[in-house]
Amino acid sequence: MKPKYHINQNPHKGNRGLTRAWHAAKNSWCGLVYAFMEESAFRQELTLFVLLTPVAIFLPISLLAKATLISSLIMVLAIELLNSSVEAAIDRISFEHHDLSKRAKDFGSAAVMLALLISVLLWSAVCIPIVFNMQ
Repeated sequence: MKPKYHINQNPHKGNRGLTRAWHAAKNSWCGLVYAFMEESAFRQELTLFVLLTPVAIFLPISLLAKATLISSLIMVLAIELLNSSVEAAIDRISFEHHDLSKRAKDFGSAAVMLALLISVLLWSAVCIPIVFNMQ
């Protein structure tokens, strides 16, 4: 008879198949709700997503270009969630100032900034030719 989990295995990772997917989906939803409730940067970026997604859908561009623009907005949200998770983990350890804690938080912030830059570049590359009839 095989034990349910090994000594070094996380006992919370025992779910398989649809049960695992269901629990993962619930946890993901909780993460999105918590980010919306607690993180103003996430709310701001979600607002951009909500406003710009219909713009991307109705732009006279290819389906691939639409998907690229919308994906760039989703990427910003995903990286903001990762940044918030780093900040939460650091804050759980201590609120005291520490150079390594600051560095970790600054790295997360820089990742969000780069994601926003990528999104701005993609939107500019697609929209500028349309606005100035440069197609």
